[in-house]
Amino acid sequence: MKRRGDEATGRSGDSDAVSPRRRVSPSLFSGLSRSTIIIGLVSLLSDISGEMIYPILPLFLTETLHAPATVVGLVEGIAVGASTAIGGISGWLSDLIGRRKPVAFAGYALTAITRPMIAAAGIWQVVLGARFVERFGKGVRNAPRDALLAESTPEQFRGRAFGFERAMDSAGAVIGPLLALVFVGWAGLGARSIFLISGIPAALAALLILTVRERSRDGVARSNTPKFSLAGTTPEYKRLLIVTAVFGVANSANAFLILRSEQLGLDRKWTILGYTLYNAVASLAAMPAGAASDRFGRRNVLIIGFLVYAVSYAGFGAANAAWLIWPLFGLYGLFPALTEGVGKALAIDSAGTAGRATVIGIYATVTGLTQIAASYIGGVLWDRVDSRATFYFGAAFALAAVVLSFALLPSSTKQRRSA
Repeated sequence: MKRRGDEATGRSGDSDAVSPRRRVSPSLFSGLSRSTIIIGLVSLLSDISGEMIYPILPLFLTETLHAPATVVGLVEGIAVGASTAIGGISGWLSDLIGRRKPVAFAGYALTAITRPMIAAAGIWQVVLGARFVERFGKGVRNAPRDALLAESTPEQFRGRAFGFERAMDSAGAVIGPLLALVFVGWAGLGARSIFLISGIPAALAALLILTVRERSRDGVARSNTPKFSLAGTTPEYKRLLIVTAVFGVANSANAFLILRSEQLGLDRKWTILGYTLYNAVASLAAMPAGAASDRFGRRNVLIIGFLVYAVSYAGFGAANAAWLIWPLFGLYGLFPALTEGVGKALAIDSAGTAGRATVIGIYATVTGLTQIAASYIGGVLWDRVDSRATFYFGAAFALAAVVLSFALLPSSTKQRRSA
């Protein structure tokens, strides 16, 4: 049941949130507060930094450091897993101290200072350690940042706000690879130089998060101390975690898509452009997908996203010509748009009495741990069975997640929260 006060009146507690009582235009950007815009810009800069190096890193590992595909899967699986698994703890800490910005800033700063570590790596083990620390920082920042976003947005615009943040994140993922392409193709820079340059937007993102307005939580009553547990969450939230875990086993690192593109004969520059196409589609579709989840239900949009993933991965496995990479990357771009922001919004909708940052963090922990397994399994299948087996395995588990979503998740979920 909603609490009288912030939720009952529609206010999120952030002074720049848009009140649902105000008459707003029906535009796609209705309900986006100043804090939401700033958080979107932070995500833009941060992903420019991360995606500037991402399409280069698998090739740097395999060609420069002579690592096998299993190592690529291990590095990226642990990197992705670390970024999400730690979110449960950082989210709980944010709820415990009643502050979001200091925790988020620490995560962004930690990511920025690891760029020179990757640039200096001489063996793949150093890259593994650096990627772990870098993505650890991402995990630290994500839950408190998402809680800031939720608290600066009225409930009926929540899917749209998360969609906007995902759109900006994906826009950075378009700009980053394009910058890498410019540096590689036109400026002739090596991977190590690009790794160093990528530290600049990462540092700017850390500084910009400090300008977000955080609501004062001194007067917010809490019935008990936030716990890092499922206490207070709803049955819908627990079932969401089950679905998330099953799909997470399917969701191996995107590094395998890049390796598959090269395997099918796509030149490195075109591979980077293909990956950019994926991110461009994700950026364009993220906000409409979030708005659609506000109107048609989170579960329905998630299921479409899981189906897109299954078809895309099956396509990457079955592809026998380089030109097929282009439509497959384009289709695959719909997957993050339909799932990432929508999944977080659904987690908050079903939070119950648990802290917002905590439930986002636990959701991220489940996502991260299963992605570690998915990426390692993907690498083993690639090396010991066949590269296509990596993608067929992912497609099968994605379809299993679709079935479970129909069985376990409600078609629509209104926010249930009493504290």
